[in-house]
Amino acid sequence: MQDKVLVAGISPEGVSSLSPSICQRIMEAEILFGGRRLLAMFPSSAAEKVQIGNNLAEIVSLIRTNLGERKMVVLASGDPGFYGIAGYLTGKLGKDSFEIVPNVSSMQLAFARIGESWDDAALVSVHSRPIEDIVSLVRSSRKIGIFTDDKNTPAQIAQLLLRHNIENCRAYVCEDIGTTKERIIETSLEGLNEAGFSPLNVVILMREAKNTAPHPVMGIADDEFKQPTDGHLITKLEVRAVSLAKLALKEESIVWDIGAGSGAVAIEASLLAGKGSVFAIEKSAGFAAVIEENIQHFGCDNVSVIQAAAPDRLEELPAPDAVFIGGSGGKIDEILRICCQRLKPGGRIVVNAATFETLQRAIDNLKKNEFNFEVTLVNAARSKGILDLTRLEALNPVFIITGRREMEG
Repeated sequence: MQDKVLVAGISPEGVSSLSPSICQRIMEAEILFGGRRLLAMFPSSAAEKVQIGNNLAEIVSLIRTNLGERKMVVLASGDPGFYGIAGYLTGKLGKDSFEIVPNVSSMQLAFARIGESWDDAALVSVHSRPIEDIVSLVRSSRKIGIFTDDKNTPAQIAQLLLRHNIENCRAYVCEDIGTTKERIIETSLEGLNEAGFSPLNVVILMREAKNTAPHPVMGIADDEFKQPTDGHLITKLEVRAVSLAKLALKEESIVWDIGAGSGAVAIEASLLAGKGSVFAIEKSAGFAAVIEENIQHFGCDNVSVIQAAAPDRLEELPAPDAVFIGGSGGKIDEILRICCQRLKPGGRIVVNAATFETLQRAIDNLKKNEFNFEVTLVNAARSKGILDLTRLEALNPVFIITGRREMEG
């Protein structure tokens, strides 16, 4: 009787990567589970062979039925605990039911082949997973290893990243690694998009550091931003800091900056939500071009500029966790209607208002949409030299209206 199921990792080199004792246990198995390629490595096995595919629930049921009664071995590629089947099986049947023996993974070999360490790499799989999940990881990492599949190919990965304006990537595709057909291709994202590759591959992306100006995560001086006019279309640092605090951004927040002007709020929001996405909506083509310049200056590649007069195109954007409204072009009612509808549960809307009329309309709209709200008045002044003396010069007072959507339930 076999008390535990052996989950045996096999490296890309095949059977030669297994120890004699593991080979013996595989040959003694009464039921042998594995992908078609792995099962074919043991043609002389007398075991009942069960191919693993999109039938994991059936595999679990079969193991549960025979646990403790028949000798069973699950064949897996590389390290079964590294984006492998081990986590799924132990989650369904308990850790005590399995003995896991890892081997060298194709990811380890891929990094070794290109001469790079992988202890500082971000590692992810798109095998039967949403490919969009890699965007934030690539944005926030310098070195990325990606397990692909026949649907989420290197070309699909490249197209996704190029759509999100991710640059400075050198790509390596390691095909059929550990076999006689092994091939290593070094190229760009555009090269990945244009080429075809063997279905068995691992992608490694190396991102070059941008030569950007040093900056704090929050509290960038106004004069660090290129501005479309003489400082009149920028949310001043003091107001910007309070507004960002009221937005309560998280690392993966989706943010709308409506009436973005010079893009100062969008830029700082992108630094706080480094794994999220920020959409700067600005109606003026000239101002939108200035935002693009600021994005390049600060190296914020998770900001997308939308040239449109809000509320136009808001319905096209991903649902936001936070919305900042710095300018409304007189359409605050229409803008807030859509923002209140689209905002995720637990999200926040922050409106900057310089007039009592805008203040009142913002409050009325938040009340109508059953949002909790609060109003903060920021009335700041900065020191200014006059001859050999120093005085204070007031900034325009700004009302900051914060609306909160309660979590569902």
